[in-house]
Amino acid sequence: MDLLEYQGKQVFARHGVPVPSGRHAQTVDEAAAAADDIGYPCVIKAQVQIGGRGKAGGIQVANNHNEAREHAQAILGMDIRGLTVHELWVEGASQIASEYYASVVFDRSAKAPLVMLSTKGGMDIEEVAETDPGAIARLHVDPLLGFQEFHGRRLAFEAAVDADVVRPVGAMLAKLYEVFVSEEATLVEVNPLIVTPERQVKALDAKVTLDDNALFRHPDNAELRDPSREDPQERMAKERGLTYVKLDGNIGILGNGAGLVMSTLDVVAQAGGSPANFLDAGGGSKAEAITSAVEVILSNPNVKAVLFNIFGGITRGDEVARGLIEAFNQISPQVPFVVRLDGTNDLEGRQLLAEASLPNVFTESTMDGAAQKVVELAAP
Repeated sequence: MDLLEYQGKQVFARHGVPVPSGRHAQTVDEAAAAADDIGYPCVIKAQVQIGGRGKAGGIQVANNHNEAREHAQAILGMDIRGLTVHELWVEGASQIASEYYASVVFDRSAKAPLVMLSTKGGMDIEEVAETDPGAIARLHVDPLLGFQEFHGRRLAFEAAVDADVVRPVGAMLAKLYEVFVSEEATLVEVNPLIVTPERQVKALDAKVTLDDNALFRHPDNAELRDPSREDPQERMAKERGLTYVKLDGNIGILGNGAGLVMSTLDVVAQAGGSPANFLDAGGGSKAEAITSAVEVILSNPNVKAVLFNIFGGITRGDEVARGLIEAFNQISPQVPFVVRLDGTNDLEGRQLLAEASLPNVFTESTMDGAAQKVVELAAP
């Protein structure tokens, strides 16, 4: 779950991470009132879950009440890289002597948290990594040992931060790591991490991604979830208890079991197709679950064909067939379906589909054959 900046800063504050004082606003009047309370100069910030806000004009300094109203009016409703601004964060302007970049991310390849620090803050870190990778100091942390003081000093020295803030920057990294572990995050990023003229270290931004699967242990964080900001297909799937991830292609994918679905994505890609989603209906999928899955897949207008890849263990082929037949009766899909049934009751399932004579439904006996057929049907 991605948090907005102000939500991330609220999480930071729980762990003693220094952040500028600010207030949340959803209207021009609220933003102007917040600016008056905070004092001038202040900063009006668009709250969207994407970078590049400053370049798009979504971060503006206000020196008086009228400017605060003007900036709030201009930013609310603004489109920033495809996202519309509905919320603002108003905070006191900060004096900046230096800008750094700091983050803690879970490195799946190393199976450990990765802490990064760079003196090139305020820039797109992807650009820095590409043009000057040596400017980013990196350190994997043993989860059993945790982040130690010497880790912070080592990163600060390797990143070549100013000598007088080596220890404060190290202490900040330790607090960010604490946020990462305590809140069960997958990403904690601050860009920029600033040093003020008084040589204080503060988090001027906050990008936090929390592990959805851990939210039941963090009721305060679960309350930060805003369904309106989620992808509509993913929200629909979550409400129906389906594991669904939206992708960029045009072939809908359904399987039973995460490993089988991942393999199906690979096989479709190898056949020259582009999957539109990952959808795991789960083991033991009943007809009702299959019907719900079809509705979720077809709610994506980009889908031009659908592949069902079912390997029956506790999932029964006849139940899958009944679910597909019921889905066709309820919603009359307009795109072709390719169905591969194997395993438990696969013969019964194929027999049911043959008897139903569903329009635009094709059966295949192998995964490779099914992938090739669905790619052919999805072609323009």
